[in-house]
Amino acid sequence: MQNQFGLIGRTLSHSFSKGYFTEKFEKLGLSESHEYHLFELEKIKEFPDLVKKLGLELKGLNVTIPYKQEIMPFLDEIDEAAQKIGAVNTIKVLPKLKLKGYNSDYWGFRWTLETWPEFREIQPQKALVLGKGGAAKAVVVALNDLGIEVQYVSRKKEIGTLTYEELTQEVIDNYQLIINTTPLGMYPNVDSFPEIPYHLLSSKHLLYDLVYNPAETLFLKKGKENGIKSTHSGLAMLHGQAEKAWEIWGEE
Repeated sequence: MQNQFGLIGRTLSHSFSKGYFTEKFEKLGLSESHEYHLFELEKIKEFPDLVKKLGLELKGLNVTIPYKQEIMPFLDEIDEAAQKIGAVNTIKVLPKLKLKGYNSDYWGFRWTLETWPEFREIQPQKALVLGKGGAAKAVVVALNDLGIEVQYVSRKKEIGTLTYEELTQEVIDNYQLIINTTPLGMYPNVDSFPEIPYHLLSSKHLLYDLVYNPAETLFLKKGKENGIKSTHSGLAMLHGQAEKAWEIWGEE
């Protein structure tokens, strides 16, 4: 198979990428020449051996938890936007197996916000971002580019970061958009959820979960139970970033 693509991460049983791109190859009549695989790496230091093993047949990779930041030192070039974000989720293989990193999470997330009717209706000026990983970085840059003020929330107390215990009524009232960028609630751990004070939410709030499997997480269900305006799952963002990755790989 002369065109190899794939996803690298630590645990990939939940991934939608293989099915998505396999179906895409079939629709485009590329099944005989293109394949997409899941490459589980226990540690990021295994990455160079994977690239060497796949060789010149490797054309592009997606990167997921927990390697979106750890992958960066292994790349030959990094796109300016990905450098600004500080995380890479798409790799294009250039001639002589040179690797260039990009971030398509930014585009997938921004597109879904701009096409979300309730987001356009409420036009929130401030957002709480739950988590501080690679996905959060892309989300924050997109929010800033849309003129939205961001406040990080994490279990760990750091400068400029609120803990979940510090989410008072006043804080919740001031931030109408709340985005979960953590893996809490992702299959198979569907009973987990971010510990925000759901009872303080109102019909002025929007909840967005980057988790896409299941389509409705406990985070979103609890928001609905407390009468929020609208919820958004991560599936549309996933489609958006996948299409951006395909564009980056130059296989239109």
